[in-house]
Amino acid sequence: MKKRIVEIDQLSQIAFNARIECLKMAKNGGCFLGASLSCIDVVVYLYGRYLNITPETVNDKKRDYLFLSKGHDVPALYSVLVEYGFLKRERLDNHLNKNDFIYWHPNTNINGIEFHSGSLGHLPSVSLGYAYDLKLRNSKSKVVTIVGDGELNEGTVWESLLTANSLKINNFIMIVDRNKFQANGPTEEIIPLEPLEEKFKSFNCEVHKVDGHSFEDLEKTFKSINHENFSTKVIICNTVRGKGIPSIEAKADKWFLSLNEEMYSKLLEELNSGRESGVELPSTCVR
Repeated sequence: MKKRIVEIDQLSQIAFNARIECLKMAKNGGCFLGASLSCIDVVVYLYGRYLNITPETVNDKKRDYLFLSKGHDVPALYSVLVEYGFLKRERLDNHLNKNDFIYWHPNTNINGIEFHSGSLGHLPSVSLGYAYDLKLRNSKSKVVTIVGDGELNEGTVWESLLTANSLKINNFIMIVDRNKFQANGPTEEIIPLEPLEEKFKSFNCEVHKVDGHSFEDLEKTFKSINHENFSTKVIICNTVRGKGIPSIEAKADKWFLSLNEEMYSKLLEELNSGRESGVELPSTCVR
């Protein structure tokens, strides 16, 4: 399989485009906008630089796998799948339309989505099963699961780590979107998670901490992963809820937003005003 590699200096433009699509979905019936914007840079990086999967190889048995366990963040995944050509952009106009499958949680009827999710805590075990199957077949494919930090309250997440280390799984990576919020409150005020890194290490995990909005930091971290080491890899991505739109960043009440036209225009203006300078992507990089 031929792996897609997007130049790292082009990822910001892709992420910007994807954020606009998330905003549109928040206008078209509402979505979990704040939570989606916190992990969108991670998803852009994974599909652009790390995962061995393209629209042409989406069903190839040799592909890598991404599971979005924090399923309410699916606007981020939809948008990135559009930017990389897995999904037609006009499909997103069907958000919450009963005649399509574009709604608040992932559905496998959408090209590129590996498994249904929404009930938190389940996909670490599901994706671990995939990773174990791949190991038994001597496959080199990698399995990546994105969980929310609030999702770590679920005991099944930790049970999956115990099982992964018992089975000596080395092709399984858990990414934590550490935006420090769960639903409508800070994680540390509801069920404190810290010291989170030490907790993962106590489960014999190989732990990395990274700025989840820095493509350079993500690149350095993912390149440093040693898949010959028989331990579960956990990458704690420090992120900001609502990243890219200052008025909703790190706000407990900006988890789910349903925007009218005026609100949409205001947030889009904020997004544009804070945009990093850059050039348009060559058409060969996306779609």
